Amino acid sequence: MKIIDSIVAQAGTIAAIRRDIHAHPELCFEEVRTADIVARRLTEWGIPIHRGMGTTGVVGIVHGRDGGASGRAIGLRADMDALPMQEYNQFAHASRHAGKMHACGHDGHTAMLLAAAQHLAQHRPFDGTVYLIFQPAEEGGGGAREMIKDGLFDRFAMEAVFGMHNWPGNAVGTFAVSPGPVMASSNEFKITIRGKGAHAALPHNGIDPVPVACQMVQAFQTIISRNKKPIDAGVISVTMIHTGEATNVVPDSAEIQGTVRTFTLEVLDLIENRMRQIAEHTAAAFGATCEFDFVRNYPPTVNSAPEAAFARRVMEEIVGPAQVVTQEPTMGAEDFAYMLQAKPGAYCFIANGDGSHREMGHGAGPCMLHNPSYDFNDDLIPLGATYWVRLAERWLETPRPSAGSAP
Repeated sequence: MKIIDSIVAQAGTIAAIRRDIHAHPELCFEEVRTADIVARRLTEWGIPIHRGMGTTGVVGIVHGRDGGASGRAIGLRADMDALPMQEYNQFAHASRHAGKMHACGHDGHTAMLLAAAQHLAQHRPFDGTVYLIFQPAEEGGGGAREMIKDGLFDRFAMEAVFGMHNWPGNAVGTFAVSPGPVMASSNEFKITIRGKGAHAALPHNGIDPVPVACQMVQAFQTIISRNKKPIDAGVISVTMIHTGEATNVVPDSAEIQGTVRTFTLEVLDLIENRMRQIAEHTAAAFGATCEFDFVRNYPPTVNSAPEAAFARRVMEEIVGPAQVVTQEPTMGAEDFAYMLQAKPGAYCFIANGDGSHREMGHGAGPCMLHNPSYDFNDDLIPLGATYWVRLAERWLETPRPSAGSAP
């Protein structure tokens, strides 16, 4: 494993920053303290910054030995926000704010990019510019979208943008990257069925919304099994059904809520349209009516093939080909998707281990993402930072790519 020595030397200091951020988690668009830490460190290292993009985002600008005169540029992105959940861990750096926790490792993502920033600022062994994107509000706020709306790619012209997320369960020292869809779109639906209440002993006097809801839930699964192509991935999960207040009363209404996940917008269009048709016609068949609301949150995260291949070559240079595995797509969602809609790039996983890195006082259960017993593995900081540095160096030292191809 070829880790940069100067990054290893500073790893303890960066890990302390990571633990401080972990102890003071901030939710989406509230990352003021975290952004202050990032901005202060970048400024100390002589890196010009731009603040306030996407509300609390920070962009660091590292020009190479040519002062950026070549016009070449690459973007590296880390997210900063925490989750609205209670931490079970009791170690020294556990969350000090009830109901808030870094349960997805964004504190570690910020730390890895800070470690890379420090090295790049001290050495600048490249021509061109590296943009360090510290993004707010990945956890449901769409911070990437908001930074783009605020002119991220207009003010900071870059050829490609790259992101990275820790992935528990795989051995430390392993990366995963693949072309094409790697994370799904995230969407929510809410269906309100309007019937007619009645006494439960006299159901013929009303229009019962409960069997209507049951019919809808069952019929939705035929979209997955009979409407879309079997080779196209899609998930419809009904996760909430709310109705009724008494055992002897047929309710007036019922509410169904859930999520839809797909790897393509085409499949998403099909599912949304068919769900709407099934909901409206099923309600009508029973003499009821319905209100169908479908909200598209994050689009699919789709890696461009040349950039994914480029990232793989850099990873193999650091850890060897055997330690760079195929990135199995997941139905989880990620707002880096917005950046990949605007720019070529790749989103990869860095293995976070099996949880044995956690200190005494960790909560019960596995060290999985969005788990109250999660903690980021500080051993990743030198490896992740090395990847960022080598990725930027290799990108900027190669000839400018032609349209549709990476260096």
